[in-house]
Amino acid sequence: MIINDKRALAYIAVIEEIKEIPGYDRVEHARIGAGWWVIVSKNDNFNVGDKCVYFEVDSKVPSSDSRFAFLENRNYKIKTLKMCKVYSQGLIMPLSAFPEFESLDVHTDVTDKLKVTYAVEEDNARKNFDPDAKYKSMTARHKNIFKKPWARWMMRRSWGRKVMFFFFGKKKDKPLAFPTKFPFIHKTDEERCENMPWVLGYERPLVVTEKLDGTSSTYILEKSGRKYEFYVLSRNVRQKDEKQDCYHDHNIYWDMAFKYDIEKHLKDYLDENHLDYVCIQGESVGSVQGNPLKLKEDDLYVFNFIRSDKGRIPSVEGRSIVESWGMKWVPILDENYYVPSDMEEFKLYAEAKSVVNPNVDREGVVLRDPTNDFSFKNVSRKYLLKHNG
Repeated sequence: MIINDKRALAYIAVIEEIKEIPGYDRVEHARIGAGWWVIVSKNDNFNVGDKCVYFEVDSKVPSSDSRFAFLENRNYKIKTLKMCKVYSQGLIMPLSAFPEFESLDVHTDVTDKLKVTYAVEEDNARKNFDPDAKYKSMTARHKNIFKKPWARWMMRRSWGRKVMFFFFGKKKDKPLAFPTKFPFIHKTDEERCENMPWVLGYERPLVVTEKLDGTSSTYILEKSGRKYEFYVLSRNVRQKDEKQDCYHDHNIYWDMAFKYDIEKHLKDYLDENHLDYVCIQGESVGSVQGNPLKLKEDDLYVFNFIRSDKGRIPSVEGRSIVESWGMKWVPILDENYYVPSDMEEFKLYAEAKSVVNPNVDREGVVLRDPTNDFSFKNVSRKYLLKHNG
């Protein structure tokens, strides 16, 4: 769930529904939100309306907390499972196990309080901007110096860290955060339909595109007076140049900028339309995330086209512009899709082969309202089972 513009891996929730699982007497199926179904023990005596702590898939709980000892044989990771002939996504624990949270409201994020992280280590770096990353990079490069007692003493103090960075830091140690000065440009992190009951039976037709499993990539060209500034961004960090260290073994963000000459295309479009800035956002795929699409080379698929005067333009219009540049748009699967009122029917819709590579399953779908900026995702449970999500 997205809480305060950040994905909450653990939060206070309410049990919305409980169902029997035919043929199984010791467990039952409990629902959180619109569609997170989880197998729970009947010994926990859950009832509809009970507050609880819910842990989303993709999360990892700390081994140091004895309350999670029962997850040791799963390496403390919470994944999509299929047991007792049903899907189980996430973990539900009674609020009584966390007396420190009893007074908290529903949808309060407790991720940091419980020291919950992403299950995949790369995701912790890729999806979370760390303001102390510059110090970690610096100390890793000068290990012998920072083992000394005086250096450790300095690093325990905020002013000391700044002094040490002045002498031992480098520009490449200090990644810049995703810029917030552009009104229509945001980090690309769609909410999941399971957290959005109101999308079932949504009143207007939506544009459906394939969801690709790669790394979020944003490109902005800004004009100020006669000067232009080109921004290349991962999900949280500005990639200052192609030499900047990133989460992958090569800077795929700049690779795509060079491959498609993105700066030139944005400049031509910006000047022609007399804009303050123009932006494209997409997914770089290939040799990242384990290459689930089984591609032979890296590629970029655009899904957002943003203008300073209008914000995000409709997908079909954006596709036409991007394809005229010799670039690729994410596959558009339906331009007039109505979300069904049944969540299970909607979840099954996410399961199909990829258009990009028909030999593999697609990760899911993203749905966008062409009349505004509203969008969300429906991730395939079948895909998550195969890819440990």
